[in-house]
Amino acid sequence: MIYISTGGFSSSSFLETSKLFKNDVVQGLELSGGKHSDSLEQDLNEVSKHFEIALHNYFPVPKVPFVFNLASCNDEIVRASMEHAKNAINLTSQYKGKYFSFHAGYLLDPQASELGKSIKKKKLNDRKSGLKQFIQNVNILADFAKSKGITLLIENNVISANNFASFGCDPLLMTESSETRYIFDNVNENVKLLVDVAHLKVSANTLSFDPVGYLLEFRDVTAAYHISDNNGLEDSNQPFTRDSWFVDYIRKDLDYYSLEIYLSDIEMLEAQYVLLSEILR
Repeated sequence: MIYISTGGFSSSSFLETSKLFKNDVVQGLELSGGKHSDSLEQDLNEVSKHFEIALHNYFPVPKVPFVFNLASCNDEIVRASMEHAKNAINLTSQYKGKYFSFHAGYLLDPQASELGKSIKKKKLNDRKSGLKQFIQNVNILADFAKSKGITLLIENNVISANNFASFGCDPLLMTESSETRYIFDNVNENVKLLVDVAHLKVSANTLSFDPVGYLLEFRDVTAAYHISDNNGLEDSNQPFTRDSWFVDYIRKDLDYYSLEIYLSDIEMLEAQYVLLSEILR
């Protein structure tokens, strides 16, 4: 299934966003971000009549914003993150979904307004402790998800050169191969990898590694992709082409591909959907 992410429509509810697309072109929506819904299940019932849906990371959007972080050392943030994830897993099961996906953790607790931008320098948590916390929480969620037939997907983080320079190190988990391998050596079998190819391009440029090598190394645990492109400096959620760097190297046999392209031009988004459909044939 190919989904279009609602993440680029931050000023709209997912119900409003769903009405922008022609159902004869777009078959799936990845629900991510946007406005909080006061009538969540009613809206989910309506959208799921027309589209296959998948829940991602910060969905359902909470009424009081917080940063979802399973690696946090702040007990309140961990509690809120775990409750959020369990709610999303329950909804995924209720609406006959197979996957719930979320970002790998952070060694700090940024403000919600900082995500995707330059993060103000803060004291970082110990990396070893953050990894341990993240893996422990993921496995608790994996046990919960397994009882409902749900697979969890962890998305690779993006580290820009600006953020790396600001901190003097990488404050995010799972931006490169060694940490990705360590995490997947220690999580349950129903936890797989969601490769955001745009995140990968920026992180590889910042940390000087081969993004194609990463795609090939983790083919065995990859169950999904986020698709967009950028200039290698920042995650700008731009359209991709047949010549984009990743096209020849992604798996073509999966059932989860999400276009995380932030455009207001609906016809162009639908054209990107058709292009990806043709590439995957």
